[in-house]
Amino acid sequence: MEDHSTFQRYFIMLFITGVVARSVASIGINYGQIANNLPSHDDAAALVKSIGATKVKLYDADPGVLKAFANTGVELMVGLGNEYLSKMKDPNKAQAWIKANLQPYLPATKITSIFVGNEVLTFNDTSLTSNLLPAMQSVHTALLNLGLDKQVTVTTAHSLAILETSYPPSAGAFRPDLAPCLAPILSFQAKTGSPFLINAYPYFAYKANPKQVSLDFVLFQPNQGMVDPSSNLHYDNMLFAQIDAVYFALDSLGYAKLPVHISETGWPSKGDQDEAGANLENARKYNGNLIKMAMSSSKKGTPSRPNSDLNIYVFALFNENMKPGPTSERNYGLFKPDGTPAYPLGFSLASSPNDAVNNSTGAGAPPQPPTSSTGYLSISSASSLVSYTNLATTYYLLVLFNYLSVVVPKKNIEVIRTTHLSVISLGRMHRVLDL
Repeated sequence: MEDHSTFQRYFIMLFITGVVARSVASIGINYGQIANNLPSHDDAAALVKSIGATKVKLYDADPGVLKAFANTGVELMVGLGNEYLSKMKDPNKAQAWIKANLQPYLPATKITSIFVGNEVLTFNDTSLTSNLLPAMQSVHTALLNLGLDKQVTVTTAHSLAILETSYPPSAGAFRPDLAPCLAPILSFQAKTGSPFLINAYPYFAYKANPKQVSLDFVLFQPNQGMVDPSSNLHYDNMLFAQIDAVYFALDSLGYAKLPVHISETGWPSKGDQDEAGANLENARKYNGNLIKMAMSSSKKGTPSRPNSDLNIYVFALFNENMKPGPTSERNYGLFKPDGTPAYPLGFSLASSPNDAVNNSTGAGAPPQPPTSSTGYLSISSASSLVSYTNLATTYYLLVLFNYLSVVVPKKNIEVIRTTHLSVISLGRMHRVLDL
């Protein structure tokens, strides 16, 4: 039988330290599996729930993953890789794929979207490009024939490199050479109601120009920001500027109402010598500040879309040790394969920004961004706690006991019952780690 003891200990630690999301806000996460040392799908699903993520983006339709997320309420975006595009042009094959790979898991598993192809338009592969829209149309037709089109949308993910201009944001424009294939895709998405997906990485902008790009600006740290000279909108972080550049580009083509979702964004915790900024501290600040902002109780969009929800998928859940390329490619995970945090990234409910900072330890708490609202989720060290009210503590622990009664031996549950008050009162985690 597989030993889940290490994973269980850290899952318990994450839960007791307050890694519980508010129902009014959400964050998505990418769950890639290019590795040979990842935990079971059930453990991964438990970890996703523990950090409060309500959406998961997959790069395939792994049946084990689809089963693991059944009855969790987590929304899944399933990927159809570029290698499937030529086959999916045939509506019959698209329907057969859906019937075999998705339909058996509905409705228990909440599959809400299929993204057909990843960054196809910037591969400079004419065959892939020509197959993209027909494949998307066939998949949608298959969903329509199966009566699933109202619950499952069809989209595709793009690289930010589809933009010819992104600065200032109001000058955002798509590459002219991509217009012939992009225009009908946008028309299809507007008619079917699917979101426009963009993979946006401020890290790459900093890596390319570390002397010119402000690190605070890309890490959501306090900074003067920039004012768009045309729109007069103020930006205090690069990701929002990138998102709005996409919105302005869509607006210029007549698709201002098409929602933009960030299907990938993240920061590597380790890199090669020539990969500027790829380190643990920067990853902690970028992902921590991003998640804190996305899970804030206050609804906050970008400067040009202040009333729109932030739909963001962090890349990624785990470090993936078999990904090719530079060292950074294998170090984007929030977690190591054994379920332990790749860096101190705990979330604790705090009544105010000042309380959050004052109750956090040292380097575990980045400064509050100037636009943060009260009641945000503060970043704290994995070895510290923010105090809770007795009611909240009791509620979370009861949920914990009910959930873990199946996966944790009874003796460990008893240990938790008898020690949780000491853990909370001392603000330390050593008792939990000694289970």
